[in-house]
Amino acid sequence: MVNFGNDWDELLSDEFTKEYYVRLRKFLVTEYRTRRIFPGMYDIFNALKMTSYSDVKCVIIGQDPYHGEGQAHGLSFSVRKGVAPPPSLVNIFKEIRDDVGIDNMGRHGELTKWAQNGVLLLNSVLTVRANQPRSHRGMGWEQFTTDVIELLNRREKPMVFMLWGSDAKAKQMYITNPNHLILRAAHPSPLSAYNGFFGCRHFSQANAFLTDNGLEPIDWSID
Repeated sequence: MVNFGNDWDELLSDEFTKEYYVRLRKFLVTEYRTRRIFPGMYDIFNALKMTSYSDVKCVIIGQDPYHGEGQAHGLSFSVRKGVAPPPSLVNIFKEIRDDVGIDNMGRHGELTKWAQNGVLLLNSVLTVRANQPRSHRGMGWEQFTTDVIELLNRREKPMVFMLWGSDAKAKQMYITNPNHLILRAAHPSPLSAYNGFFGCRHFSQANAFLTDNGLEPIDWSID
């Protein structure tokens, strides 16, 4: 049983006994014993540990964790301090600078402050083999993260869902509550950022929506 230390504990209490998760856990035990897997096993659920259900203001859905040494630590798009921000994160910072005037460039790539301020940084798949992107697709994580999205969808207090790229947009069908705002764009990867991510203005739109609903806007700075 996973301990989140917040209201996710009760909400997800039945998840870990479901048949799909029992299979997934067996797979992960073997993977962590025999291969190099990211993030470390104690960091897999950091997004849910850092951002409680009741505190979520914005959900940013990533693909799967970074697969390079020392990068992934359980928050989508984030890397620990001391690790160079990957290209997708650099592009996110560029859009934030152009959209809301906050300059995170040239510092670090750790998004813990966002997580602590209501941004749920959730990947669709929560683990990956070293240097093998998408290597844990189809093993059960997609069901887990869909169940998380469905729980968030049921919440009455408004939140924003940022869906970047095809993997994230696949979750849109589970977001049906009119209280919430869905923002869609291309993935911030260098391969697609110029095809609809740059100029999306999601960060200012999210804050305008939160403010209109009587909620505190998000500080998009990382320090």
